Amino acid sequence: MDRHMGIGAIRAIRTGDARVKEVVVCGEALVDLVLDERLASIGSPLPPLVPALGGGPFNVSVALGRLGSAVSFCSRVSTDRFGAEIIAALRAAGVDLSVLQRDPAPTSLALASIGAGGAASYSFYVEGTADRLVTDPGPLPGTVAALCFGTLSLVLEPGASVYEQMMHTHHAHGRLIMVDPNIRPVMIADPDAYRARLTTWLPAIDVIKVSDDDADWLAQGPYGSTPADWLAAGVGAVVLTRGAGGLSVTTARGETTVAAPQVSTVDTIGAGDTVVGALLHWLGVHDALGQRQIRDLEPDLWGAALTFAARAAAVTVSRAGADPPWARELANS
Repeated sequence: MDRHMGIGAIRAIRTGDARVKEVVVCGEALVDLVLDERLASIGSPLPPLVPALGGGPFNVSVALGRLGSAVSFCSRVSTDRFGAEIIAALRAAGVDLSVLQRDPAPTSLALASIGAGGAASYSFYVEGTADRLVTDPGPLPGTVAALCFGTLSLVLEPGASVYEQMMHTHHAHGRLIMVDPNIRPVMIADPDAYRARLTTWLPAIDVIKVSDDDADWLAQGPYGSTPADWLAAGVGAVVLTRGAGGLSVTTARGETTVAAPQVSTVDTIGAGDTVVGALLHWLGVHDALGQRQIRDLEPDLWGAALTFAARAAAVTVSRAGADPPWARELANS
């Protein structure tokens, strides 16, 4: 069997269903060292550090796999102990690994500090790590309908340039491209250069998902741009997350907004990544995982897609760490 044949191809062969399409998620997998201020013990200067698997693209892959989508993960993962755990978690979620690369360089680390309200802030340890050394996997199988990019992988070289070229190449081949920049200002040495670079991606992006904080940051400076600018540059849909304030999408057909379910929040780690994975899953299930289909999607269907994504994210924030829901937990969505 061709080593590039992912879950989508295998399912299509088994079922004879040509509608089964695969998503390739591109970017880093890392380990979050979670420092939860709420767990600080009396007399101890620091609370315990709890390791958890993470990285935006890794979380998106796991969310898609758990929901039942055909998904492959394109990254470079260390051969160290953390890398082995990353591989095991991807396999457990049903993520195909045929385009994943391995490297003896260490796994990237993120120190995630959880405040009293459950919000997370981050610092990163990424010099000489495996994920930023990714190379282009080459041609992808015909079952691939969409690629998704995001977070540190769009910042750290040389991998950022690899993913950037893949974005343009596969969009030109007719595949849907979704991007979640998931801005980490501490990792961006030249904010204006990053904002300028993002504008060069826009013609190759079909769906961009940003938080309200991301949107505010991207609008700053001489190269800043807004959702209206992104649509004018050719983006098909702009998805905006507002935490407890819900989700919205803006397209050429207008804006659609849905509320976030009310849940008891443990922490917000992985909530935005779950939104991305759940949205791609919904689009795949409803035969809308394409460049034209995204632009033709009616507002009521966008409302259904966002409602599903909001429900999925509500499950994630209701438990510790990036722990996206399984399909059975959203069976009535």
